[in-house]
Amino acid sequence: MKKIRRILPAVSLLALLFTCAAEAAIDQAAVHRAWAKISAKSGIEHKPVNFENKKEPNAWVKFSPGNHSVHVTTGLMAILDEEDEIAGILAHEAGHIQLGHYNSSVGRSLLWGLLFHALDGNTAGEIAGGVGMALAESGFSREQEVAADDYGIRTSAAAGYSPWGLVRAMEKMKAAGYKTSPNGFNSHPPTERRLLRLKNNASAIEPRK
Repeated sequence: MKKIRRILPAVSLLALLFTCAAEAAIDQAAVHRAWAKISAKSGIEHKPVNFENKKEPNAWVKFSPGNHSVHVTTGLMAILDEEDEIAGILAHEAGHIQLGHYNSSVGRSLLWGLLFHALDGNTAGEIAGGVGMALAESGFSREQEVAADDYGIRTSAAAGYSPWGLVRAMEKMKAAGYKTSPNGFNSHPPTERRLLRLKNNASAIEPRK
């Protein structure tokens, strides 16, 4: 009996760890719920979100006049734990549609936010491949990305979410090792500059606690 008593606390702790890990990621229901609210507030026809089984944190909209589809990767869902965060990202994507950014980039998928991996162990070949991918996939200018960020903050707040959701999502992606490098190849503003603007805009709506 003594041995059993000694084992039980360890088993309970293990169960607790698994429970916490499971709660660390948002689920598909939260993504669908967030997109339903964001699309309604943005005036965009609501369609179910498509989930992509990919490890990189990413979300994008495939768009053509009169038609669109929303895509979110499992890798993005794994590093977010609040519905406010995915709502901010989806509002950013809605911004590209409503601000007319697809007029010059129809049919291109967007690697949202962070085009370059700053992970330990990257080889020169992997970095070069990342540059090539950025050039191939970045369809928006830095000005358009900033405008979509601003739209995302305003629209997610108007939909009832915290304006800090997009900020926290960016911070978590950065902590996971993904960031935008300041160079002439990528279209996204460097991460630190982008975060500063996002924080200022969020603070104007709701001071951070």
